[in-house]
Amino acid sequence: PAWTEDELVLAGALVVKNGWRELRTGDPEVHELSDLLRSLPLHTPEARSLPSFRSPDSVSRKTTDFMTNHPSYAGKATRCGKPTLLMIQAFNEREADMCLAAESIREAIGSGELYRIRPQDDEVDETGTSAIEGRLLVRRALARERDPKLRARKIGHVRRQGLPLRCEVCAFDFAQAYGDLGEDYIEVHHITPLH
Repeated sequence: PAWTEDELVLAGALVVKNGWRELRTGDPEVHELSDLLRSLPLHTPEARSLPSFRSPDSVSRKTTDFMTNHPSYAGKATRCGKPTLLMIQAFNEREADMCLAAESIREAIGSGELYRIRPQDDEVDETGTSAIEGRLLVRRALARERDPKLRARKIGHVRRQGLPLRCEVCAFDFAQAYGDLGEDYIEVHHITPLH
């Protein structure tokens, strides 16, 4: 099976960590990544049972693709698919972000969440092929925690002063513009941004 984006991120991070040099079949990190990829429920059990599926040889070959298709490589490039070329470009343009993505993928795998997701019957068509679009993904996101009591205190402060509830910068009044729908609607921001 073709390498998924997550698999390519993990392989690319390994190459970057190695100074954009390939890793050989006997390298312990190649074996570790091979074992990890073979354990993931990203492909069918039949594919994962094949001896050559994400074997140390195939992982090593993928690291060679990353090295030889990197713009700084002076030798002849190996043949690889467009997804690998796009991943090389991504690592080349945003190396720190991509390495962070690889670390996040490894953390998510280590959490066991991925293994608890049941296979989704509607992801596979009648020929047994997975859809190009609509793949079920587990995403992690950071969100700043907000305290609704702070908003209520600010609005209460404005009301106690007898002032209308409107933007303190541009004087936009939601109630005036939208009637009942805009009544009591306003966002409260920090003078020093949270970020």
